Amino acid sequence: METYEILKDLAIILFFAKFFAVVAKHFKAPQVVGEIIAGLILGPCVLGLLHQTDFITEMAEIGVILLMFSAGLDTDLKELIKTGPVALLIACFGVFIPLILGTILYMGFYGFAPWGSDEFYKAVFTGTIMTATSVSITVASLQEMGKIKSKVGTTIVSAAIIDDVIGIIVLTFVIGFKDPASHPTSVIWKTIVFFAVALVGGYIVYRIFSMLDKRYPHTRRIPIVSLAFCLLLSYVAEKYFGIADITGAYVAGIVLCNLSDNEYIERKMDVSSYMLFGPIFFVSIGLKTSFDSMDIHFLAFCIGFVVVALLAKIVGCGLISRLCKYNWSDSLKIGVGMMTRGEVALIISQKGLSTGLISADYFTAVILLILISSIATPLLLELLYARDEKHLKSAGV
Repeated sequence: METYEILKDLAIILFFAKFFAVVAKHFKAPQVVGEIIAGLILGPCVLGLLHQTDFITEMAEIGVILLMFSAGLDTDLKELIKTGPVALLIACFGVFIPLILGTILYMGFYGFAPWGSDEFYKAVFTGTIMTATSVSITVASLQEMGKIKSKVGTTIVSAAIIDDVIGIIVLTFVIGFKDPASHPTSVIWKTIVFFAVALVGGYIVYRIFSMLDKRYPHTRRIPIVSLAFCLLLSYVAEKYFGIADITGAYVAGIVLCNLSDNEYIERKMDVSSYMLFGPIFFVSIGLKTSFDSMDIHFLAFCIGFVVVALLAKIVGCGLISRLCKYNWSDSLKIGVGMMTRGEVALIISQKGLSTGLISADYFTAVILLILISSIATPLLLELLYARDEKHLKSAGV
């Protein structure tokens, strides 16, 4: 490809990504849905104006890393530590139940596979995709209803943060086990060593950054060095520990999330991510999506994938909330609030595609899940809260 052709592709991607993001926002859907639809329209599925190239793939990979770094920066570590056993328990079941049910769903459609086979890891990875929670839609809905600081709202946000941490760890294990050269004990030890090194090294890096931050507050050198640290840890995770680069990026964000200039760093990262790398990543999802294998059997799988993914969060998070002394109504709200999926599900899917765990066809199911969960969650939460208020009024409270 000629160099100037890249410029044309970038111009088309950015323009159409923004246009469809605005359209999606107008219809109360997440902007990332619009960007994915832009990729579907521009790619082989519809118009065929753009095709996945090595350049777009590499730019999209940087976009994934920046998104995970920003997610780490956005983590409230103090709140994460203070949330206690209830949020941790809800998050654990919110990962475990979708992981198991997703694995069973895949095997139900494509046959039960023996432990260690490629099909077995594909089944487990299907469950792994379902573990991710994107609480941004839920947060926006709770804020609109004035319930974000309620006990239920706080629980949902805290559990969702822990949920993503556990989901990334599960992803790390699954990808590690898929490597033919790896052994279960090797994967476990590499993961433990990585997080141990990240914990010790992260504290040292945090102290260094704190000193730099005090000496040079609100200067651009801090975000630049932060980005360098993110990229370096992503490289180290993948190269030396066999762990997904996005795990390294996420950990880098958590290491720096308590800096006094944390919000300043995040704003600077968002400029690059929002303006260029993010749209390329989400459009590339659409470009890679294929309907070639779409038949009645695969359509049934997609429907089953969406239904199981939604119900698994409601059941997993809702039932354990009830066991933690929440009433049935609040337990159902927590389950519904945890069922939204977004960027993390796409990032996990992208990593699965790059490691051969899934094919591009499965992005269709993931995109449907994101779209339906993003629309259904706010509507269901509003209905649940309205029902409670109606009951309170009828009881004269």
